[in-house]
Amino acid sequence: MSKKEFSPKELCELEKLAALSDDKIDTQDIPEAPAENWAFARRGAFYKPVKQPVSIRIDADVLDWFKRHAEGRGYQTEINQVLRRHVIAKERQR
Repeated sequence: MSKKEFSPKELCELEKLAALSDDKIDTQDIPEAPAENWAFARRGAFYKPVKQPVSIRIDADVLDWFKRHAEGRGYQTEINQVLRRHVIAKERQR
């Protein structure tokens, strides 16, 4: 699929739209989504980050724990989730 370049006129229009504050944007023709629409929503259902194979040294007892406690998924997925939660927590502290 090729990407079409924006024309100067389109770029100018996009710049004007980006400069508008939220209260200046007319959303009357966009209905509010009812709460029941979100009942089964899942965050990140279509986002798949690129996985990179690595070699890492982990204490044997820690690795054994993950292998025994991985629920329905592989232990590597479980380790990745724990690391991701740690990264997110650290980023929020900044």
